[in-house]
Amino acid sequence: QSLSCDRHKAVVSTQSTGTVWHYRREILRHLNLDLQEEMRFTESVIDDQPKNYQVWHHRRCIIEMSGDPSQELKLTSWTLSSDAKNYHAWDHRQWVLSQYKLWDNELEYIDKLLDADLRNNSAWNHRYFVIENSLGWNKDRIAQELEYAGSYIKKAPNNESSWNYARGIIKKNKMKYLDFPYLKDLCTSLNEAHVPSPFLL
Repeated sequence: QSLSCDRHKAVVSTQSTGTVWHYRREILRHLNLDLQEEMRFTESVIDDQPKNYQVWHHRRCIIEMSGDPSQELKLTSWTLSSDAKNYHAWDHRQWVLSQYKLWDNELEYIDKLLDADLRNNSAWNHRYFVIENSLGWNKDRIAQELEYAGSYIKKAPNNESSWNYARGIIKKNKMKYLDFPYLKDLCTSLNEAHVPSPFLL
């Protein structure tokens, strides 16, 4: 048995409310249908409607039913490659990372995003989320991340995202810029070079 008939696909894929999706899950549970086929179906809907909250929620429910998150990082990477600000894709990715502890290569993924676009504010926010929920903040980690942000500040001193990342770390940990000589020296050197950045004020 299958839910893959064209008529049912058309009905579900045009719905932004949860009723039809809930009904679909109930059918899947009671008839013990192929969850891998359902995962493929949700991918096709996400391809057409990447900002449809209901399909992302449905996919999360199917993952919880199957216990298999193995395709999710690939799927969200693909979705974010088309729209780096897609909130639903980021939310889904963060849920998968937290729920199934898939942190191992996530910082490398963020490095690639920021190398491609250092103004990707979503990637900066995600980096903070990953460290906050996996590695945690100690003084060495804070210093390392401030240097990381500083490397991008040097490339684009007017980029608000990297400055906000550094400020967020300092504020979160109730510290001061002067506690980190690297950041103090960076700001001094930018000022001495008369770099017109409002974030130095």
